[in-house]
Parts: sequence; C-alpha cells; structure tokens
Amino acid sequence: MYNELFNKKDKKTFRQKLRTDPTAAEKLLWLHLQGKQMEGLKFRRQHGIGKYVVDFHCPKIKLVIEVDGDSHFESGAQQKDSEREQYLINKGLRVLRFTDRDIFDSMEDVVEIIQSNLY
Repeated sequence: MYNELFNKKDKKTFRQKLRTDPTAAEKLLWLHLQGKQMEGLKFRRQHGIGKYVVDFHCPKIKLVIEVDGDSHFESGAQQKDSEREQYLINKGLRVLRFTDRDIFDSMEDVVEIIQSNLY
C-alpha cells in the first residue's frame, strides 16, 4: 500500500512544473539536499504522496520537508497545511516544516535540524 501512494499520474504535469519553477527558498535548500549530501540519503523534489505534492521527500527514512512561503500564511492556508500534515503522518511519514525566512536567514540551523532528524 505504501508504494501505491507515490507520484500518481494525474499530478505528473503539476509535479514537473513545480520542479521546473522552484521558489528561491526551495532552490537554496535543494543545494543542501541534492546528490546524497545528507548522510548519503537520496531526497526527491516535488514528490507526489497521495493527493499531495511535497517539496522534498526521502523515502528511505520516510521524511518529508516542506518549505512554507507567503501563500501558507493566507486565510485558510494553515488549516489546509494542518490537514495535509496529518494525512502524511497517518501514512507513517515524519514532516519537517520551514518557512522561507528560516531558509534565507538561518540555513545552518535548518540543515542542523534536518540532520538531527535523519534517523
């Protein structure tokens, strides 16, 4: 059942668009996640899980990393984020959330938090 969750075909074009046009914060964080830089673990960008597309996912350790930009602070967005996060947790995934500001202002802290959650 776990593998049936990933990269549903109906979201393929959407995932590709997100990978082609990442936010500045996503680009910056990806520089630290790509190429198995974190303990040799492979992270995927804009990965489909159920009806959602998460920013980063490491399947081996079932870790999701979400980057919250301005749209996540608009009316109703926090409720949607909460529902999304609960869905992911119910599927056995751990979720880390960072804001764009966290990434731009405290990248070293973000990397340290991610590393402390790798296993």
